[in-house]
Amino acid sequence: MLLLSQAAQADDVDLASPGEASGRLETMVVTASPMAAGSGGYGGSLSLLGGDDLSLLNHSHIQQALVRVPGANVSRGNGQEYLPALRSPVLTGAGACGSILVMQDNIPLFPAGFCNINELLAAHTEQAARIEVIRGPAGTLHGAGAMHGVINVVGPAARSSEGTSARVQGGPEDRWKLDLRSNGRALGESEITSALSLAHDGGYLSQSGLDQQKLSLVFRSAETGDETRLTATNLEQETAGYIVGEDVYRDSSLRRTNPDPEAFRNVRTARLSHRLKRVTGSGYVVDLTPYVRWGDMAFLQHFLPGQPLEETGYRSAGFRANIQAEVADSTRVTVGLDGELTGASLHQSQRAPASGSDFLRETLPVGRHYDYHVEAGLLSPFALVALSPSEGLTVEAGVRLEALRYDYDNRLLPGRTREDGSECGFGGCRYSRPDDRSDDFFNWSPHLGLVYEWTPQQQVFVNLAHGFRAPQATELYRLQREQSVADLDSEELRSVEIGLRGDRERWHYELVGFGMEKRNVIFRDADFFNRSGAATSHQGVEIALGYRLTAQWALDMNASYAEHRYRDDRLLDGVALDGKLVDSAPRVFGSARLRWLPDEQSSVELEWLHLGRYYTDPLNLHSYPGHDLLNLRAQRDLGAGWSVALRLLNILDEWYAERADFSNFGGDRYFPGEPRSVYGEVALRF
Repeated sequence: MLLLSQAAQADDVDLASPGEASGRLETMVVTASPMAAGSGGYGGSLSLLGGDDLSLLNHSHIQQALVRVPGANVSRGNGQEYLPALRSPVLTGAGACGSILVMQDNIPLFPAGFCNINELLAAHTEQAARIEVIRGPAGTLHGAGAMHGVINVVGPAARSSEGTSARVQGGPEDRWKLDLRSNGRALGESEITSALSLAHDGGYLSQSGLDQQKLSLVFRSAETGDETRLTATNLEQETAGYIVGEDVYRDSSLRRTNPDPEAFRNVRTARLSHRLKRVTGSGYVVDLTPYVRWGDMAFLQHFLPGQPLEETGYRSAGFRANIQAEVADSTRVTVGLDGELTGASLHQSQRAPASGSDFLRETLPVGRHYDYHVEAGLLSPFALVALSPSEGLTVEAGVRLEALRYDYDNRLLPGRTREDGSECGFGGCRYSRPDDRSDDFFNWSPHLGLVYEWTPQQQVFVNLAHGFRAPQATELYRLQREQSVADLDSEELRSVEIGLRGDRERWHYELVGFGMEKRNVIFRDADFFNRSGAATSHQGVEIALGYRLTAQWALDMNASYAEHRYRDDRLLDGVALDGKLVDSAPRVFGSARLRWLPDEQSSVELEWLHLGRYYTDPLNLHSYPGHDLLNLRAQRDLGAGWSVALRLLNILDEWYAERADFSNFGGDRYFPGEPRSVYGEVALRF
């Protein structure tokens, strides 16, 4: 069962006639269950950001799009960086990125066990056909990492009928974007599409900015229907760090400063996949997608003493396969197998002595801190069955088993010594290297969903789900202080949700309540050891509403209320964490949009964004008050393929923070939001 949010389908609201309303529940999705005939057949919560919404947004950062998804609270950093949140607090820490699975065209962007907290910068969202977001655990469907949810970017389709298009946008701080797309035929009647996105950002903060290039190629065979996709991305970013000081984001003389002008992040990625789908003589549907991935990153860790350089890389190959069969009039079965092999490396080095105290200079030596290679293998079978025991009732159940193995090869001396084996003072060097080892993780994920359709446009659902994530390689092998082995367990999350959704003549809605418990949470303790055993709870309500006021006016909104609390016996500064709210987790956030279509050639949208107050430290002693923003966007079709657009962001010129945090070393720190800004766009289709 699919929970299709109003906010995510706003582009369907404006012109939908009463007879078209029920079509929303039949929207086809690729992230959901392979047995779902349409959106109404999926047993969980899923939101869609359609192509019309993405075109109107023409986002410079993925946060501007995902703010329309209930339960998604992406915390924007500098440049293209961000911290994700999906029915969760904002996720931080070495392996927190493993809690949300990020994909493009149903292929995970990064290998299992080697996630990146900024993964979506490697997705070609600028030319996406749509973005699909599963809210809540989806381990049975997608396996490793789909613990809090899934974000899947659906790339452009190969359609020769769409011709060629060009779009250019300009804005403040020497910003510009160029999107080009060409559609045509090749090898007879086969179709091919190429999409190129270029961007430059001079940076709002001092000595920051970026250059970014993304390319997607799609080939669809006329003979077999097979689809081959290639995506490549390159990012060269001059990164700005937090500005430090209480409410400093309100200080006009300091809010544009950059305390880390030397910081940078360079990322290159590429993915190649080939999907084939066949129907056998027995009626079985066979779906197979083999793929290969490649990626490299160089990242100056400006937030650490000594500012070490991190260099990572991976090469991986895998496949996703399933067979679907209708074994009876009311019973459908899917069995599948996912597999992947990865070779990945991490190298950390420091070029100059650390500044500060004698302790820092002695325990953070110049030279290599880590240099290791990991071979990883993943094998994950799953099975799903969908039953319709009575009219209007659908039950789906499934289970996935997953085996993940790491073979770790340390290429430096083990222990907490310098690169040459000499001892650091003050008890030893900060960074500790485990000896060569292998680690195996076995997980299973059951799922049970029920949807009852009491009218063709009204549904109720109950969903019981389980998610998991194995420890990431960096949590196991990038140790500190006296820790020589990280004995970690997989994190697990159990979830129950119940909801209502429907489409009526002029309005549609969804209301979802959920409760989740997470255990074996991985954390770094006061001794800088990576440990398992923490626990958290997550309860909340998500709502999305849409109302077509007239043929020209439509109103829609999405909102979330949730409490995320610590549920274990840890102490911090002698104070129990149990029952306290998790930091970086506002109770309330959401957005609303009023859309006006004055004629068939024009579209105007006024957007309100709300972010509530949240604590910035685990003891709930420091907080950020939240903010409200207004944005205005307009498009106009000029005819003959030409169109123009105007975007006015932060209309009221509010001083706010994209992210607020508290550090025991520096105190309150922020990524400041930008003032009022205007962007203009010109586009041509031919």
